[in-house]
Amino acid sequence: MSLHKRLKVTFNAPVTLGFVIMCFIATLLGVISNGKITQIVFMTYHSSLTNPMTYVRFITHIFGHSGWSHFIGNASYLLLLGPMLEEKYGSKELIEVIGITAIATGLVNYIFFWNVGLCGASGVVFAFIILASFTGFKEGEIPLTFILVAAIFIGQQVYEGIALQNDISNMAHIVGGIVGSVIGYSLNRKNQFEM
Repeated sequence: MSLHKRLKVTFNAPVTLGFVIMCFIATLLGVISNGKITQIVFMTYHSSLTNPMTYVRFITHIFGHSGWSHFIGNASYLLLLGPMLEEKYGSKELIEVIGITAIATGLVNYIFFWNVGLCGASGVVFAFIILASFTGFKEGEIPLTFILVAAIFIGQQVYEGIALQNDISNMAHIVGGIVGSVIGYSLNRKNQFEM
């Protein structure tokens, strides 16, 4: 047996890596087009319900980012949390978390924030953060980590949404956190019953 085993790079978390790659491509297209492609395809906003792109953007807005720093911030969290979540819950469930978060944030933005364009994976990041806090879940218990994460992250978003005027969509973070909470609780309950 050789002491120098060859190292190989593995595609260990296909959904997470695929999602980050799609975000990278969408951000690159947005940067190259000076934001035009982002606005047309990768940003949700209040547009006519007769326009088919309105429905497409309810999902695709999670891929577009306003620039490289926005993308890098979200990609860092996705790459940190995604592989662990994908290993624990499975690729199919992670796709569901991403899809439900996209639709939920897109719809809430469309209905309640008519004059705000929304793009980026921040809602998915918050869903992942809250979902990660459920990793030690046991039936009949609420993990203290979940309570602390929810209080700190969601509380911060509520405060910033009320007290600060900035370009960050606190709504997407809050909705993503709620999606992560509901799915995390239901997935872990299901896993408890299967044991």
